[in-house]
Amino acid sequence: MDLFQTISERRSIRKYQETPVEAEKLRQVLEAARLAPSWKNMQCWRFLVIGAAAKKARLAAAFPADNPGYKALVQAPLVILVCADPTESGVENGIDYFVADTAIAFTHLCLAAQALGLGTCWLGWYDEEKLKSAAGVPQHFRVVGVTPLGYPDQEPKARPRKELSEIAYLEEWGVSV
Repeated sequence: MDLFQTISERRSIRKYQETPVEAEKLRQVLEAARLAPSWKNMQCWRFLVIGAAAKKARLAAAFPADNPGYKALVQAPLVILVCADPTESGVENGIDYFVADTAIAFTHLCLAAQALGLGTCWLGWYDEEKLKSAAGVPQHFRVVGVTPLGYPDQEPKARPRKELSEIAYLEEWGVSV
């Protein structure tokens, strides 16, 4: 699939088929995340893949029941916790770059999944301490996001996006591209 088509067709998937994700596709998705750029190439990210139903149920307990992605955690064949070690990144201008580094890797993961016919949904509304405890994530790591991973059982429509002229400027702030 063409990169621009992949970007344009990616959607947040909250309903999944029971079809297992092939090991090779999982590896390709994780490999795409691994290749992401990072602050000083420190690669602070870690990915914990969970497929056992009991473990997924424990993870779901860390999410509010009214989180739109809650059901997807249990339904999808796999769940991936996208974590970061803040000590393997830096702070510049008051910005904690472990968040940016991990977000880039997470985006690579989501786009690779889309290109392979898989669905993802970036979930960030959870109790991090409960989630880390349920998953066995070491205390000094941060969970930057979570995604279900599997074959979509829905085809959501594109959500509205701002026009490029509203968000991109040329040479001077406020002068549209």
